Amino acid sequence: MNNTIALVMIARDEARCIARSLNSARAHVDQMVVLDTGSRDATASLARQCAAQVADFTWCDDFAAARNAALALTDADWCLVMDADEWLAAGAAALAALRHGPADAIGLVRVDSAFNLSGGVQCAPSWLPRVLPRGVRYGGRVHEQPQSLLPRRRLEITLGHDGYLDAQLQAKRGRNEALLQQALAAEPGDAYFHYQLGKELEVHRRPAEAVPHYLTAHAQGDANAAWRHDLVVRLIFSLKCTGAHAQALQLAEAEMPHWPQSPDFYFALGDLLLDWAATEPARAGELLPMIEASWLSAIDIGDQPALNDSVHGRGS
Repeated sequence: MNNTIALVMIARDEARCIARSLNSARAHVDQMVVLDTGSRDATASLARQCAAQVADFTWCDDFAAARNAALALTDADWCLVMDADEWLAAGAAALAALRHGPADAIGLVRVDSAFNLSGGVQCAPSWLPRVLPRGVRYGGRVHEQPQSLLPRRRLEITLGHDGYLDAQLQAKRGRNEALLQQALAAEPGDAYFHYQLGKELEVHRRPAEAVPHYLTAHAQGDANAAWRHDLVVRLIFSLKCTGAHAQALQLAEAEMPHWPQSPDFYFALGDLLLDWAATEPARAGELLPMIEASWLSAIDIGDQPALNDSVHGRGS
């Protein structure tokens, strides 16, 4: 068996980084296809210089439609789906192993996303479905997901990602928010869309607007969803930012049994309690022992890179 592998990408105005992305994977795949969704910069020409096949696509406010049009450009047995602001950081051996086994699962890869926090840069890993057998297609206008009943398996593949850094976020400000609002207009009860819209608003420092969406996602979402951990931590943080300390603590107490191995949860709890003590100094005597216990718990647990969206350093 000698399966073929294609890198599949959609891109628009990514001249800053597309060569880095394509060159990182070029030696490990048989084909690279880039679907340009309306670039006004040198994205397409740079992709061709990297030996990618480039096609044009008229943007229709639907990421799944664009992803599916890109996937249709190849008949490879496996498709490694990457964005231009990502690069293959590790995993050449795991990619090579795909050539010798059946294409019978969706491959989850670790995406290490860098983001700005408190004057520095932090990193959080997410396990995302990015290795698709031939024929699998996407659904969802935004934050699209593969539509398949195939099992999902973690692969020893790591992608770096710098699209969440402030400079890149500002360049795309408002795009995802508009698409998520459209998606929720069509499916107002979708917990995942509420979570993603809350995240979009929070990332752009609008926690008061994020909280109602996070609360809806928390109330209606699957408790076992892969994004639940991130939702709980972000909801505690956003409630803190709006001054809803008591509500955030009530949420944390209810959620605590579910996250015994999350340093992020206990870090967020300590941060919440510290902010409460600073806001209401009369409560400091009651809260300081709880703050210490929370952060000691985070250190005792240690960093958990296998935990979805666990920030590096929260357990150290």
